[in-house]
Amino acid sequence: MARVVLVTGGSRGIGAAVCRLAARDGWDVAVAYREREAAAERVAEDVRAYGRRAITIRCDITDPRAVCAAFDRAAEELGYVEALVSNAGVIHKAAPLACIPIEEIRRIIETDLLAHIICNREAVRRMARSRGGRGGVIVNISSMATELKGAGGFVPYAAAKAGIDLLTEGLGKEVASEGIRVNGVRPGLIDTDMQLDTGVPERIQRFGPTVPLGRAGRPEEVAEAVVWLLSDKASYVAATIFNVSGAR
Repeated sequence: MARVVLVTGGSRGIGAAVCRLAARDGWDVAVAYREREAAAERVAEDVRAYGRRAITIRCDITDPRAVCAAFDRAAEELGYVEALVSNAGVIHKAAPLACIPIEEIRRIIETDLLAHIICNREAVRRMARSRGGRGGVIVNISSMATELKGAGGFVPYAAAKAGIDLLTEGLGKEVASEGIRVNGVRPGLIDTDMQLDTGVPERIQRFGPTVPLGRAGRPEEVAEAVVWLLSDKASYVAATIFNVSGAR
């Protein structure tokens, strides 16, 4: 029987890498995206090249109805959704908190925390054995910004990501007895186009050499940790957060 994973933010960066490596490891993939339809379709084609099934789903993860519909469609077209990778996120331009508009702070909190809570909630409602589910796996993507406390102008972003870490650990304990493993991954400085949204010129080139390993990470290096957590090899790992940060 095919195993099905729903990946939010699957059209680019870490999410796209997760989709591809999950397919390599035998998963059928629902690629959820917000705006980049063509990019999501290219990721789905990469999944199919591994011989796996793939669908793309446009989804505003801040809308509970849209999230519910995404799970419904994935289940209808691919089968029981055994795994969720809650990855989608945004970042703001680096600035002191006092200079960041309230509207921008609200956007960050809604997308980088509330939306993850919504996605995790819907996954649990589908996977919990007490609700008729067969168990499953959730992997939440936060950020090493939580450990760095948002230094460098990213306090709202770090606060939201810290909430994801608490969600991961708390929910992981709450639903372990339901057959659901909830874990998290904290990426460090990763070379994706999301870095352009920080407003910091040449951020990867400037800060990559300051990482103890001497460089920025690649999306695939984060994805390898994620797909391991999805696998049965991680069957006794729950309510745990992994740093993938080059020791930063």
